Amino acid sequence: MVNPKTNGIEDVKNAFIKELKLAKRSENLNELRIRYLGRKGIVTQMLKSLGTLPPEDRPAMGKAINDLKSTIEDMLKRRMEELALFEEREQERKDAIDVTQPPKGRPWGGFHPVVEVMHELMDIFVGLGFSVALGPEVEDDFHNFEALNIPPHHPARDMQDTFYLQGNELLLRTHTSPVQVRSMLKYGAPLRIVCPGKVYRRDSDPTHSPMFHQLEGLLIDEDVSISDLKGCMVHFIDKVFGRPLKSRFRASYFPFTEPSLEMDVECIACSGEDPACRICKGTGWLEICGMGMVHPKVLRAGGIDPEVYNGFAWGLGIDRVAMLKYSLSDLRILFSGDIAFLAGGVN
Repeated sequence: MVNPKTNGIEDVKNAFIKELKLAKRSENLNELRIRYLGRKGIVTQMLKSLGTLPPEDRPAMGKAINDLKSTIEDMLKRRMEELALFEEREQERKDAIDVTQPPKGRPWGGFHPVVEVMHELMDIFVGLGFSVALGPEVEDDFHNFEALNIPPHHPARDMQDTFYLQGNELLLRTHTSPVQVRSMLKYGAPLRIVCPGKVYRRDSDPTHSPMFHQLEGLLIDEDVSISDLKGCMVHFIDKVFGRPLKSRFRASYFPFTEPSLEMDVECIACSGEDPACRICKGTGWLEICGMGMVHPKVLRAGGIDPEVYNGFAWGLGIDRVAMLKYSLSDLRILFSGDIAFLAGGVN
């Protein structure tokens, strides 16, 4: 007669118990159930093999195999309940909220570096008695060119590759000077304004962008001299960079000013002492802005009598000032949308 204990029953039971101890998840228990009790499982195959035994051995072996099956089912059930309780507690632990911890929500926003610089520049001129004037970014030819002494045939138009709209009837402004014209027509003289905002030109490289920011200024009064202009700009530059800087003025040309000047300041990085300086390229000077005395034709276009009033105007790129203040080598990073840089890269 066959002895069930010596016919593989105990080996199967011991192998199952060993595997059961290693099961750490519900999925592992399901795999064990299929391996031992499934249609092709080990215990199922043992039951099917009863037909190969002598008739007198089948009852005892059948009972032993069924007992093994019941044992495995009971052990699986208990282990499943234990794992279910463990997984429930584990999930509760993961989902628990510690109300004493600081919140993890979205941090407070802040100003873009260019906007921060724009506000700083405006504050300086407001402190000098200037007001802030704004205007539309979509302009017409008169305010953007004609009123600024730039007629259709003027070569200066070639210097400002323009984005035209509606069959050249409208355009994206190429500078904020149209705001000066609109302010003269609206307020007359005397006038003291700064004009910040976006401008657009067909240009894109490490130091130029198709969209960039300008800050222009206009002062109109009686008996204004070019020395007033120089003093105003020297004070402005010293305040921007937080220390007195050497400056120089070079003769230049702009159709809306006469005479016209360009202002350079000593390199803020090397003060002209490093021939290999990457910011000034070894020249020791940085071009900072253009300026000049307002052309009489521009005054007339703005409804102001040049026989009574005169004045000065200037303009600079805010993005360039931001590059210098934050020691950047590529203008395009300011418009890349890199949150990590915008949040802390310029500090």
